[in-house]
Amino acid sequence: MRPTPNTSEPTAPHVRELTLDELPAAWALGRNAFGSDPTPSPHATTALPGMTRYGAFDPTGQLLGKAVDLHHEQWWSGRTVTAADVGGVAVAPEARGRGVARALLTRLLRGAHDRGAAVSALFPTTSAPYRACGWEVTGALRTLSLPTAALPPHRRAPHLAVRPGTPADLPAVADLYQHVARHRRGMLTRRGPLFDHLEPADTLPGDGLTLVEHDGRLVGYAHWTRGRGYGPDAALTVDDIHATTADAARELAGVLASWRSVTPTLRITLLDGDALTTVLPVEAAREHHRDTWMHRPVDVTRAVTQRGWPTHTHGTVEFTLDDPLADWNTGAWRLHVADGAAELHPTTTEPDLHLNVRGFALLYAGAATAETLTHAGLLTHTPGTDPRALDLLAAGGPAHLHDYF
Repeated sequence: MRPTPNTSEPTAPHVRELTLDELPAAWALGRNAFGSDPTPSPHATTALPGMTRYGAFDPTGQLLGKAVDLHHEQWWSGRTVTAADVGGVAVAPEARGRGVARALLTRLLRGAHDRGAAVSALFPTTSAPYRACGWEVTGALRTLSLPTAALPPHRRAPHLAVRPGTPADLPAVADLYQHVARHRRGMLTRRGPLFDHLEPADTLPGDGLTLVEHDGRLVGYAHWTRGRGYGPDAALTVDDIHATTADAARELAGVLASWRSVTPTLRITLLDGDALTTVLPVEAAREHHRDTWMHRPVDVTRAVTQRGWPTHTHGTVEFTLDDPLADWNTGAWRLHVADGAAELHPTTTEPDLHLNVRGFALLYAGAATAETLTHAGLLTHTPGTDPRALDLLAAGGPAHLHDYF
């Protein structure tokens, strides 16, 4: 007699916050997924402020997957936006394809919403499961390779002082970063309990810190890692470099050029359109590494009202939004932008523009236009309606992330 096939649906995983004694198992799951070092870091198995760790369990209590909500803040045009940035998503190989990641992310979004988060970003190893949950690709963190010999020669400016930094200089470095980041969109504030815990004020990251000062005021800095050797494969890595004047940018470029005899390659992470890109020979650069990042709203009303908007932008547009994982976002909305601020209110009308949550993410991050969203099927509209009215949501330009998490 042929056995009767089991056609019952698998039991949905139970998702909850991880307890302290479950963190070693969660770390082991992540190590298997990402191939990390065989010894956990001190932070991996201890309680940390500024993050919420979730686990997905089967009916027997077996850990199937895990995800972390990082309680970040992001700068958006001069104002801070509360974020639930996502890291460490991993699912046991035997449980993949069974909806574990979706259950984790659904619970994470609910928890983030309940604690007041507005937006969310993440760096995916694969985009498909996150797209299925409402995130969309909105940018990339790029590290460029540049021949050190290609850097322009530079004569030191007499009004600038260049010196090595110490841990005592880190508060001034943090202030300069805020000056650069606050008027952009999407960059982390690098403030809050999690950063205070993970970035001790008495330790320099990397191997060195170079400072440029004008009358005792910091106007540029570069964190760098020397790497190994001095042969043709040697490279100097600069993953955090900023300047607030053109002279400071040229001074930093001159310091980097001085490494040409021992590190033929410079690996550098730049911000599009910043002071350094105006003095470096970026035409000679090649992409060394790219980390794609994705974005989505946690709560659309907070995402709109918390951020800054261009002061010259004014307008109103109505649209419906579909967000299957965050039903509090689904519905008809009226967006009004004026005088550097915006409001988003429910409306009882029947708008002619219908937006998918991934389309909202692309517009909010300035990564697409309404017209291109119609091509992608993320925005539909009634015949005769101009979709470009929703470009109002994209006002402000593209977003950037400068920190990998």
